[in-house]
Amino acid sequence: MQVQINTDRNIGSSSLSESLEPQLRQGLSIYEDKITRLEVHLRDDNAHKTGPADKTCTLEARLAGLQPIAVDHTADSVTAATTGALQKLRSALESTLGKLGRR
Repeated sequence: MQVQINTDRNIGSSSLSESLEPQLRQGLSIYEDKITRLEVHLRDDNAHKTGPADKTCTLEARLAGLQPIAVDHTADSVTAATTGALQKLRSALESTLGKLGRR
């Protein structure tokens, strides 16, 4: 599984990418053989000021032979936004791949 992390200019840092990638790989480890690429998009929705729920994480999982699955989550911090998006993606993958397994 290839992991590509994209950030806007207000969030971007290499140390953030280095800390998020292992968390994402571990969280999606049971789907690793199904996901060819995971795209992560992090943004600060109102960078000019601080406020509640202004960090958004969008995760897009590219699955072999299937349409991509995308989810997003907005929270107060990048970590919380990423954790929320990861939970949503795991649920979406479980649903999609579970349906395919029953056919």
